[in-house]
Amino acid sequence: MNYLHSLSSALEKIATGRLALLSTILFFVFLVVVLPAQADATAAVTGAAETPDTAFFYTAGELYRIADALGEAGRSHYIRSRFTFDVVWPLVYMTFLVTTIGWSTQRGFDASSPWRLLNLLPVAGALLDFLENSATSLVMARYPATTPVVAELAGLFTLLKWAFVFTSFAALVVALLAAGVRRFSS
Repeated sequence: MNYLHSLSSALEKIATGRLALLSTILFFVFLVVVLPAQADATAAVTGAAETPDTAFFYTAGELYRIADALGEAGRSHYIRSRFTFDVVWPLVYMTFLVTTIGWSTQRGFDASSPWRLLNLLPVAGALLDFLENSATSLVMARYPATTPVVAELAGLFTLLKWAFVFTSFAALVVALLAAGVRRFSS
């Protein structure tokens, strides 16, 4: 537990107002420009077939069905994008959430408050995103051969990723509200 407090404190040190603002701008540029372009590129190659990382959860059987539907070109594109675009995107949303949550909790909660640990949630989400990308890429690369344990874990990684990402955004709202209440009540 001491490690978590140390990591949270280290992340708070970089959670300056300037970095929070810059990461917010970068996050919205990705939402408005980069994600739609990536979606269009994927649709052009795959014919708009579904991909596993947009689902909330899937089974190994569903992952193999998606791999089949993507076709060889779609699977190659999927793998390539997991190790290019989808390395950068988790870093972008994690930085946005870590800095904005950290900046807000510093203003909304006392230094000893356990609420200050909220900045760790997006780190877990990004790590799970990387695990998901690695697992699904391995399944895609080996298809039509099966990868039993990895294929089963992929859906779990995806489910946990979304849980931590959604919880991170909820934590951001809580942190902003706490900072606002503290600011306007003093």
